[in-house]
This record gives sequence, C-alpha cells and structure tokens, in this order.
Amino acid sequence: MSYDYNTQRKRMALPEYGRNVQKMVDHIKTIEDRKERNRAARTIIQIMGNLNPHLRDEGDFRHKLWDHLALIAGFDLDIDPLYPFPEPLKFIEKPNIVPYTQGNIKYLHYGRIIELMVDAAVEMEEGEEKEYLTNLIVNQMKKAYITWNRSQVADEVIFGDLKRLSGGRLKITDGIKILDTKELLPQPKKKPQGKLHGRQPNKQFNKKKIYNRH
Repeated sequence: MSYDYNTQRKRMALPEYGRNVQKMVDHIKTIEDRKERNRAARTIIQIMGNLNPHLRDEGDFRHKLWDHLALIAGFDLDIDPLYPFPEPLKFIEKPNIVPYTQGNIKYLHYGRIIELMVDAAVEMEEGEEKEYLTNLIVNQMKKAYITWNRSQVADEVIFGDLKRLSGGRLKITDGIKILDTKELLPQPKKKPQGKLHGRQPNKQFNKKKIYNRH
C-alpha cells in the first residue's frame, strides 16, 4: 500500500489556494481545445476568487487573480487571459539594496542618536542649557551601556566615552551628575507574601467565630 505524502507532491507556487486548485491548473494544460482551455481558466479564476474573498476589497482584484493563475501555472499556460500575464523575471528579481544612513557608529551600544545629541551639545554656547543637555546625554549613555552589556559600569567609563565622542569638546562640570542604576532602570516589583488582597488575616476574629459555634 502506497501513501501520498505532501513532501512527495509537486511544490505549490501559492499554497494558500490549496492542492485542488493546483491540480485544476495542471489539468487545463492538457486540454487541447483552446476555447475549452479559456473556459476552464475562467472557471478556476472564479474558484480562486471565492477562496480569497478578502481580495475583493482591492481595486485590482481581477487582475491579481490572473497574476496568481500565471504563478500557479508556472507561466506555462497557453490561454487568452483577461489581463496580460506578468513577466516571470518580475518575481525573481532581487530587491533593491536599502541604503542605511547610520554611518560609522563608534559605539554601537550607544547608537546614532547619542552621537547626534553630542554633536548638538558641542555646537551650543556654554551655559545652563548646554550643561543640562550634557547631563541628559551621560545618563542616557549609562542606561544604554547597562541595557546592552548587561553589566555595571563606572561613571569614569561613561565620562571617558563622552570625551572621545565629543573630541574633548564637552566638559564635565560640577553640575553634571550620573544617576544610580536603580534610578535609571525600572526595578522588578516584589510580589506580596502572606497577605490576602493587601490585608493581614484577622486571626482574632476567626477564633471568636469558632468559639461561638460551641
């Protein structure tokens, strides 16, 4: 007794239409009469539309179905389609390379945003606003360092990295303070133990209740 496994069958170009649609498309390739092939192809298009009613909301609903028929047939179907079949190369072309503008980031764990903030702070005039922004930067740097490296870091390391990022143009004044790790990262909440809905059980009340029963 032989079994028909999916792994032994022909690979389907669009599995969402199912094996039966694939078989019907393969069958119409064997129909010799061209008019009969065209009629069978239009019947398959109707079936495909019923299997995917969500496509009806799209403006090019019919066009998309004919494109799908071409894909299922492997672009090897001699019929008169309602819409011209697409070129096979259209579906095997490699996508265009997406250009990334992140540039050469010196410290990946700090990210590009930190570098942009440092550049902006460097261009500011000396004063409270520049000191305030620098303070934000060093604390964000420490938070990013701990988050990505999963380890503690000395404040001196953060100050040294800031010096290198700014080319020594940002000064660490007395007004710049780095927060502790507990203040930078949220701490896990401890679950209450031995409490019922936030209240201690009334043991004395329970004892009186028991005594009143006797």
